Amino acid sequence: MTQVVPFGGEMMHLHPWGALYREKNAQLLVSDLHLGKISHFRKHGAAVPLQATGRNFNRLDDLIQEFRPQSIVFLGDLFHSHMNREWDFFVAWAKTCRAKLLLVEGNHDILGHQPFEKIGVQVHSSLISEPFIYSHHPLKTFEGYNICGHIHPAVRLSGAGRQSLRVPCFHFRNRQLILPAFGAFTGSHVMNIQAGDAVYALAEDSIIPVAPLAARESQPGL
Repeated sequence: MTQVVPFGGEMMHLHPWGALYREKNAQLLVSDLHLGKISHFRKHGAAVPLQATGRNFNRLDDLIQEFRPQSIVFLGDLFHSHMNREWDFFVAWAKTCRAKLLLVEGNHDILGHQPFEKIGVQVHSSLISEPFIYSHHPLKTFEGYNICGHIHPAVRLSGAGRQSLRVPCFHFRNRQLILPAFGAFTGSHVMNIQAGDAVYALAEDSIIPVAPLAARESQPGL
Protein backbone atom coordinates (compact mmCIF):
# COMPACT_ATOMS: atom_id res chain seq x y z
CA MET A 1 0.00 0.00 0.00
CA THR A 2 1.37 3.40 -0.97
CA GLN A 3 1.79 6.37 1.35
CA VAL A 4 0.69 9.71 -0.09
CA VAL A 5 2.64 12.73 1.18
CA PRO A 6 2.84 16.39 0.11
CA PHE A 7 6.13 17.64 -1.29
CA GLY A 8 6.79 20.71 -3.39
CA GLY A 9 3.10 21.60 -3.38
CA GLU A 10 2.18 18.27 -4.98
CA MET A 11 1.02 14.86 -3.83
CA MET A 12 3.62 12.11 -4.02
CA HIS A 13 2.89 8.39 -3.79
CA LEU A 14 5.61 6.47 -1.94
CA HIS A 15 5.57 2.81 -2.98
CA PRO A 16 6.85 -0.02 -0.73
CA TRP A 17 9.22 -1.15 -3.49
CA GLY A 18 11.03 2.20 -3.40
CA ALA A 19 9.38 3.90 -6.37
CA LEU A 20 7.89 7.39 -6.30
CA TYR A 21 4.82 8.34 -8.32
CA ARG A 22 4.33 12.03 -9.02
CA GLU A 23 0.59 12.34 -9.41
CA LYS A 24 0.42 15.76 -11.06
CA ASN A 25 2.31 14.80 -14.22
CA ALA A 26 1.80 11.01 -14.18
CA GLN A 27 5.51 10.36 -13.71
CA LEU A 28 7.16 7.35 -12.08
CA LEU A 29 10.62 7.87 -10.54
CA VAL A 30 12.98 5.10 -9.51
CA SER A 31 16.64 5.24 -8.53
CA ASP A 32 19.65 2.95 -8.42
CA LEU A 33 18.47 -0.16 -10.23
CA HIS A 34 22.08 -1.21 -10.84
CA LEU A 35 21.08 -3.52 -13.66
CA GLY A 36 23.95 -5.81 -14.60
CA LYS A 37 25.29 -6.00 -11.06
CA ILE A 38 23.85 -9.45 -10.43
CA SER A 39 25.35 -10.86 -13.63
CA HIS A 40 28.64 -9.12 -12.83
CA PHE A 41 28.86 -10.74 -9.40
CA ARG A 42 27.75 -14.15 -10.67
CA LYS A 43 30.48 -13.97 -13.31
CA HIS A 44 33.03 -13.49 -10.55
CA GLY A 45 31.75 -16.39 -8.47
CA ALA A 46 29.27 -14.77 -6.09
CA ALA A 47 26.34 -17.02 -5.18
CA VAL A 48 23.57 -14.62 -6.20
CA PRO A 49 20.25 -16.26 -7.19
CA LEU A 50 19.66 -15.92 -10.92
CA GLN A 51 15.94 -15.23 -10.38
CA ALA A 52 16.91 -11.93 -8.74
CA THR A 53 17.70 -10.68 -12.24
CA GLY A 54 14.05 -10.71 -13.26
CA ARG A 55 12.75 -9.06 -10.09
CA ASN A 56 13.54 -5.52 -11.24
CA PHE A 57 11.70 -5.94 -14.54
CA ASN A 58 8.72 -7.70 -12.98
CA ARG A 59 8.34 -4.94 -10.44
CA LEU A 60 8.64 -2.22 -13.08
CA ASP A 61 5.90 -3.91 -15.08
CA ASP A 62 3.68 -4.15 -11.99
CA LEU A 63 4.24 -0.46 -11.20
CA ILE A 64 3.32 0.48 -14.75
CA GLN A 65 0.13 -1.54 -14.41
CA GLU A 66 -0.69 0.18 -11.12
CA PHE A 67 0.06 3.80 -11.98
CA ARG A 68 -0.08 3.97 -15.80
CA PRO A 69 2.70 6.60 -15.94
CA GLN A 70 3.25 8.74 -18.99
CA SER A 71 6.99 8.79 -18.29
CA ILE A 72 9.53 6.93 -16.16
CA VAL A 73 12.61 8.72 -14.82
CA PHE A 74 15.59 6.65 -13.70
CA LEU A 75 17.55 8.74 -11.19
CA GLY A 76 20.97 7.32 -12.00
CA ASP A 77 22.90 4.09 -11.73
CA LEU A 78 20.48 2.38 -14.06
CA PHE A 79 23.16 0.02 -15.36
CA HIS A 80 25.91 -0.97 -12.96
CA SER A 81 28.78 -2.04 -15.20
CA HIS A 82 29.79 -2.93 -18.73
CA MET A 83 27.27 -4.67 -20.94
CA ASN A 84 26.26 -8.18 -20.00
CA ARG A 85 23.15 -10.32 -20.41
CA GLU A 86 21.06 -7.96 -18.29
CA TRP A 87 21.55 -5.24 -20.90
CA ASP A 88 19.75 -7.47 -23.39
CA PHE A 89 16.91 -7.91 -20.89
CA PHE A 90 16.68 -4.14 -20.47
CA VAL A 91 16.64 -3.53 -24.23
CA ALA A 92 13.80 -6.03 -24.64
CA TRP A 93 11.88 -4.44 -21.77
CA ALA A 94 12.41 -0.88 -23.06
CA LYS A 95 11.08 -1.81 -26.49
CA THR A 96 7.77 -2.95 -25.00
CA CYS A 97 7.39 -0.10 -22.50
CA ARG A 98 4.84 2.48 -23.63
CA ALA A 99 5.96 5.16 -21.19
CA LYS A 100 8.59 7.73 -22.15
CA LEU A 101 11.95 6.71 -20.62
CA LEU A 102 14.47 9.20 -19.22
CA LEU A 103 17.78 8.64 -17.47
CA VAL A 104 19.54 11.09 -15.17
CA GLU A 105 23.13 9.85 -15.30
CA GLY A 106 24.72 8.36 -12.22
CA ASN A 107 28.32 7.50 -11.40
CA HIS A 108 27.83 3.86 -12.48
CA ASP A 109 26.27 4.75 -15.83
CA ILE A 110 29.48 4.23 -17.79
CA LEU A 111 28.00 3.04 -21.09
CA GLY A 112 27.62 6.57 -22.48
CA HIS A 113 24.60 8.14 -24.12
CA GLN A 114 24.52 6.27 -27.41
CA PRO A 115 23.37 2.79 -26.26
CA PHE A 116 20.50 4.33 -24.28
CA GLU A 117 19.46 6.84 -26.92
CA LYS A 118 19.54 4.09 -29.57
CA ILE A 119 16.69 2.35 -27.75
CA GLY A 120 14.76 5.56 -27.08
CA VAL A 121 15.97 6.47 -23.58
CA GLN A 122 16.69 10.19 -23.18
CA VAL A 123 19.85 10.88 -21.15
CA HIS A 124 20.40 13.96 -18.97
CA SER A 125 23.04 15.04 -16.45
CA SER A 126 20.20 16.55 -14.41
CA LEU A 127 16.60 17.30 -15.26
CA ILE A 128 14.33 20.20 -14.33
CA SER A 129 10.63 19.51 -13.97
CA GLU A 130 9.41 22.51 -12.02
CA PRO A 131 9.40 22.97 -9.13
CA PHE A 132 11.77 19.98 -8.97
CA ILE A 133 15.27 19.31 -10.13
CA TYR A 134 16.10 15.63 -10.57
CA SER A 135 19.66 14.50 -9.96
CA HIS A 136 21.53 11.34 -9.09
CA HIS A 137 23.67 12.74 -6.28
CA PRO A 138 21.96 14.86 -3.62
CA LEU A 139 22.58 18.49 -4.51
CA LYS A 140 24.08 20.82 -1.93
CA THR A 141 22.58 23.95 -3.46
CA PHE A 142 19.52 24.15 -5.69
CA GLU A 143 16.43 26.18 -6.51
CA GLY A 144 13.06 24.71 -5.68
CA TYR A 145 13.09 21.05 -4.62
CA ASN A 146 15.58 18.25 -5.26
CA ILE A 147 14.62 14.60 -5.86
CA CYS A 148 17.63 12.29 -6.04
CA GLY A 149 19.15 8.90 -5.20
CA HIS A 150 22.71 7.55 -4.91
CA ILE A 151 22.79 7.21 -1.11
CA HIS A 152 20.62 4.06 -0.88
CA PRO A 153 19.08 5.47 2.33
CA ALA A 154 18.03 3.14 5.14
CA VAL A 155 16.84 3.43 8.72
CA ARG A 156 17.40 1.11 11.65
CA LEU A 157 14.20 -0.01 13.37
CA SER A 158 14.55 -1.23 16.95
CA GLY A 159 12.30 -3.67 18.81
CA ALA A 160 12.11 -5.44 22.12
CA GLY A 161 15.15 -7.31 23.39
CA ARG A 162 17.62 -4.97 21.67
CA GLN A 163 16.62 -6.39 18.30
CA SER A 164 17.09 -4.12 15.30
CA LEU A 165 16.50 -4.29 11.58
CA ARG A 166 17.95 -2.16 8.80
CA VAL A 167 15.39 -1.33 6.12
CA PRO A 168 15.47 1.00 3.08
CA CYS A 169 13.61 4.27 3.36
CA PHE A 170 12.51 7.48 1.70
CA HIS A 171 14.37 10.34 3.36
CA PHE A 172 13.10 13.94 3.37
CA ARG A 173 15.22 16.81 4.63
CA ASN A 174 14.28 20.44 4.04
CA ARG A 175 13.46 20.61 0.31
CA GLN A 176 15.26 17.41 -0.66
CA LEU A 177 13.93 13.88 -1.09
CA ILE A 178 16.32 10.91 -1.43
CA LEU A 179 14.81 7.76 -2.90
CA PRO A 180 15.79 4.27 -1.75
CA ALA A 181 17.58 1.95 -4.16
CA PHE A 182 15.08 0.13 -6.34
CA GLY A 183 17.38 -2.62 -7.55
CA ALA A 184 17.88 -6.02 -5.98
CA PHE A 185 21.25 -6.73 -4.34
CA THR A 186 22.23 -3.06 -3.90
CA GLY A 187 23.02 -2.57 -0.20
CA SER A 188 22.04 0.46 1.88
CA HIS A 189 23.34 3.28 4.06
CA VAL A 190 21.77 4.03 7.46
CA MET A 191 20.91 7.72 7.62
CA ASN A 192 21.68 10.01 10.53
CA ILE A 193 18.18 11.23 11.33
CA GLN A 194 17.99 14.87 12.37
CA ALA A 195 15.20 16.96 13.86
CA GLY A 196 12.76 17.95 11.13
CA ASP A 197 13.58 15.01 8.86
CA ALA A 198 10.80 12.84 7.48
CA VAL A 199 11.53 9.14 7.08
CA TYR A 200 9.30 6.50 5.56
CA ALA A 201 10.57 2.92 5.85
CA LEU A 202 9.87 0.13 3.35
CA ALA A 203 8.38 -2.93 5.00
CA GLU A 204 7.36 -5.70 2.57
CA ASP A 205 4.11 -4.34 1.06
CA SER A 206 3.66 -1.30 3.27
CA ILE A 207 5.22 2.02 4.21
CA ILE A 208 6.04 2.79 7.85
CA PRO A 209 6.24 6.49 8.86
CA VAL A 210 9.28 6.55 11.14
CA ALA A 211 9.76 10.30 11.33
CA PRO A 212 6.71 11.77 9.56
CA LEU A 213 6.35 15.28 8.21
CA ALA A 214 4.09 16.03 11.17
CA ALA A 215 3.28 19.73 11.53
CA ARG A 216 5.16 20.65 8.35
CA GLU A 217 2.63 18.74 6.21
CA SER A 218 0.15 21.59 6.33
CA GLN A 219 2.61 24.25 5.23
CA PRO A 220 2.06 25.45 1.62
CA GLY A 221 4.73 24.44 -0.85
CA LEU A 222 6.20 21.50 1.09
